[in-house]
Amino acid sequence: MQTTNGSSAAAGQGAGARWEIPPQIGIRLHDTAPGTPEERLHAARAQGFTCVHLALSKLPGLTAQSDALTPGYALYLKHMCDREQLDIPLLGCYLNLAHPDADELAKIRERYVAHLRFAAALGCGMVGTETGAPNAAYKYDPERSHSEEALEIFLRGLEPVVRAAERFGVLMAIEPVYKHIVWNPRVARQALDSIASPNLRIIFDPVNLLHPDNLERREEVIEEAIDLLGPDIAMIHLKDYRVEGTEMPCMACGLGEMDYRRVLRFAREKKPGIHMTMENTKPDNAEAARKFIERLYLEEDGRSL
Repeated sequence: MQTTNGSSAAAGQGAGARWEIPPQIGIRLHDTAPGTPEERLHAARAQGFTCVHLALSKLPGLTAQSDALTPGYALYLKHMCDREQLDIPLLGCYLNLAHPDADELAKIRERYVAHLRFAAALGCGMVGTETGAPNAAYKYDPERSHSEEALEIFLRGLEPVVRAAERFGVLMAIEPVYKHIVWNPRVARQALDSIASPNLRIIFDPVNLLHPDNLERREEVIEEAIDLLGPDIAMIHLKDYRVEGTEMPCMACGLGEMDYRRVLRFAREKKPGIHMTMENTKPDNAEAARKFIERLYLEEDGRSL
């Protein structure tokens, strides 16, 4: 497993052992203890994380306004992360690319383009987003959100953003979520094939693909995601969940019912060094969540899950 100084470990012993590049486990910076950006970065490193998911709009003291996203601002943040030896694998920009108002959609697209430009200056290879809803409220509509019409609207909103990503040499990554427009692996595959860009990738959050409606097929849903989307997965998000009546509240890894073994086996076999960031952690359980995932990854003498 990757240590806090970034080293790797061999899987097995002896001269014939396969050298393994383990996943880089990170945290959303806004989930760390309140403080200045420098203090939050230091806390993330002190808890053993090697990368941070950066969402500027969720961090007091930082701005996500498009006209503020200058190269100087990007380099200032980069140098802060460098001092703590932390990667920034993802710049989050979670807006609604299916917004029904044309003027508002144009502003949203410009926000994405500004984030892509900023990511390039930041040394961050990817801007991440979820896939919205076909209404101004960004609210799940059981009748419309999963429709072909909604998907077409979203793809029209997304395509110019992906073309900008190509120009900047940055990846644009969409995160399928059951209650959003791109809600299952088949629709995600359809979106990838429709845009047909090497700069469009997938953030794989297995819990986000689950819902009380499909929990009895949990293993099938996760297997389908790996089968259909595996080559295009650029990052993994990890959290846990519990079933409480008709609800599925999320929490830090190790506190709920999620079985991560298939996801971690996929990471080991197909995605050397992939960034995996924790979600829904709190400052007092984030380190335990990281260690929980590391223990699972290293099961059976570090060979296979």
